[in-house]
Amino acid sequence: MKVGLFGGSFDPIHCGHLEPVKQAWRRLGLERVIYLPTAVPPHKPGRRLAPPLARYAMVELAILREEGLFASPYELTLDRPAYTAETLEHFQRLLPDSELHLLIGADSFLELPHWFRWHDVAAAARLVVLPRPGWDLKGRESRELAALLASGRAQVMDQHPSEVSSTRLRELLARGERPPAGWMPDLVVDFVHKYSLYR
Repeated sequence: MKVGLFGGSFDPIHCGHLEPVKQAWRRLGLERVIYLPTAVPPHKPGRRLAPPLARYAMVELAILREEGLFASPYELTLDRPAYTAETLEHFQRLLPDSELHLLIGADSFLELPHWFRWHDVAAAARLVVLPRPGWDLKGRESRELAALLASGRAQVMDQHPSEVSSTRLRELLARGERPPAGWMPDLVVDFVHKYSLYR
């Protein structure tokens, strides 16, 4: 069984977190992709986020009607930053017969050599790199990352990156505005406004 894992702060979740993942799910023949909202992202120290459970609820609302997409609260249960190497070990124990695929943005892929136990991350899962606006990998990857791509342990999806950003959405939502159609699932927008998550 091929299982995808996709972590992030999802603050808030939007179409750029959904459409590329749905394409990867179909094209790679993944049985499921598990979203992992992170309570304390290690790469965003000190940044104020919407409450972890609210971000988890937004993910559940966003993928409720999406075939093959699921959410896990695993990274919400830790009282410290969640490290991908440890999350992969958890899912290796939970799904011992599965082939794990880690979906990450191009920006995260370029930062991979700075991650905690990054060699273990690359060994535990195939890396599926999703394009991000303004992050062209050509000529920017290190020798180690280039070797990963050449070995087939990492692959870059041929997709058009979404121009939507969580930063821009937070600005709109903080003013009480509705984002342009298609940027976020309507249920998520309604949830944000009901609980004034960014105001």
